Amino acid sequence: MRYAKSDKITSKEQTLTVGDLVRVHQKIYEEEKTRIQVFEGTLIAVKNRGENRTITVRKMSYDKVAVERIWPLDSPHIDHIEVKKKGDYRRAKLYFLRDKVN
Repeated sequence: MRYAKSDKITSKEQTLTVGDLVRVHQKIYEEEKTRIQVFEGTLIAVKNRGENRTITVRKMSYDKVAVERIWPLDSPHIDHIEVKKKGDYRRAKLYFLRDKVN
């Protein structure tokens, strides 16, 4: 399978591909405490290269409300990213999912 130039990202020991179902574990700092918050959704975009790489993750919340989050991959707030399910799309950006009603 061939991938476009900007739809795949390799970090540490895993490969993130556009269309994957991912769980982003983010550190939340509250006063003196730190906790981990999990955001699970579809990876719809990988932007830029080098230091400024960002990923966009989209999930459907309650009552069909869509939530999108954008993270820089080099952010110290990201604890880790796990891939729950591999996706199989032929597009580099999955912006057409914004128009679909699930």
